[in-house]
Amino acid sequence: MSNNLAKAITMSRARELVGNLAQTNHYLVVIPTGLTPELNAHIKEYSKISNPKDFISRRLGFLCSEASLPTSSYATAEVKDNFMGVTQEFAHTRLYADSDFTFYVDSNYDSIKFFESWLDYISGAGVPQTTDKGTDKGYFRRFAFPDFYKVSTMSILKFEKDYKRVLEYEFINAFPKGMVSIPVSYGPADLMKVTVTFNYDRYIVSSKEIIPQTDLTTDEQTKKIFDSINKNEINPNFDFNSRIPSEVLKTILFPTERFGDLSNNNKGTVRQRDLF
Repeated sequence: MSNNLAKAITMSRARELVGNLAQTNHYLVVIPTGLTPELNAHIKEYSKISNPKDFISRRLGFLCSEASLPTSSYATAEVKDNFMGVTQEFAHTRLYADSDFTFYVDSNYDSIKFFESWLDYISGAGVPQTTDKGTDKGYFRRFAFPDFYKVSTMSILKFEKDYKRVLEYEFINAFPKGMVSIPVSYGPADLMKVTVTFNYDRYIVSSKEIIPQTDLTTDEQTKKIFDSINKNEINPNFDFNSRIPSEVLKTILFPTERFGDLSNNNKGTVRQRDLF
């Protein structure tokens, strides 16, 4: 009689075999503050946001309610004549899929105005032209040069609730490609969101482990990080090479956690990242 390969597995044994599984609701989107001076000036003028750099570094990433980790595939060529009766495929181009990001819209509509102004700049708002009024009969567009509207430091940080390991997806030459229509309707109120599709040349994946640093207190390390934000350094929110302790990350990622959960009769429990 053959051995039965199907066996009962206890929960403790399953945890040993599978380990802890990753969760989808622990992440942070980092929009770079280091935009070109021309683009930054246009966003400030068009969107009427008083301090675009502060809005990007301190609020926009937390307003991202949904994001998609980037993926890629290969375009292949089929070869049939190398071996008789055998068909082969060879990869020749790596293709990167666009990534969608959904942002909450605050009462000032800053999220919508920020991305609309970025798209407006791409289509030539910052390029000298004979007419700059969209209502003019002879209106035309001259698109901006890619170096002026693409950014190379946009990233998604995927981590778990213990803040010990981070998977970072860094986008190279990213820019907003389009915005999905925003529905509004009479009826029960809901939170307004805007979905933006980003295109990019490629992405780089890196895995980092956060090692606690003992020579700095939590307050000192937190001050160090936010000082780097104000200096407009590249990827300022997180410098994982400096060994940020997990309690500091928790303070930065969820600064409203100290207030606890809030309740809403229609929505139930509101998560910390929904409060921005």
